[in-house]
Amino acid sequence: MAEASSVNVGSGCEEKGPEELSQESARPGTIISRVKLFDTMVDTFLQKLVAAGSFQRFTDYYKSFYQLQPEMTQRIHDKFVTQLQTSIQEEISEIKAEGNLEAVLIALDTIVEESKDRTEPAWRPSGIPEKDLRSAMAPYLLQQRGALQRRVQKQEAENRQLADAVLAGRRQLEELQLQAQARQQAWQALHREQKELLAVLKEPE
Repeated sequence: MAEASSVNVGSGCEEKGPEELSQESARPGTIISRVKLFDTMVDTFLQKLVAAGSFQRFTDYYKSFYQLQPEMTQRIHDKFVTQLQTSIQEEISEIKAEGNLEAVLIALDTIVEESKDRTEPAWRPSGIPEKDLRSAMAPYLLQQRGALQRRVQKQEAENRQLADAVLAGRRQLEELQLQAQARQQAWQALHREQKELLAVLKEPE
């Protein structure tokens, strides 16, 4: 099996491998999506796997059976290779679907594309978790503090308006009480004057 892993790819396929795609992506004006690069890497892996398990190498391990049933050996090898490729491709497809890998790779391409026009250096961790956490959380905390201060100021303004309304209501109530007292006093004075007048009228001549 160690010998099989050292076999070079000799399939003659003209599809470009990940090394060639990386060289292409380094050329000016050439953009290779990460999804395409990933798919090419998978295809290249499958090609090398098939080359390592070539029919010639397969028959070297099963010489006796091959000498008795060469056609059957060929069919078994073909079916084995086909099922192996299908199984690997299905596993990779499940991994891509479960991890939403294609969307993540596309998002990475978008981030890289958008960052091309930036002149400031990209953020890099300092190696000190506490410092990195503070630098990452500081803008959010400042924003939240500003929002909280605005809410407090708005609430304080509403409280002042409410307090002013309460004071105004108290003053109005006091004025009404004073007016009521004045009317009561005026009525009492009038009532006394009426009694005095009636008393004068009743006096004998």
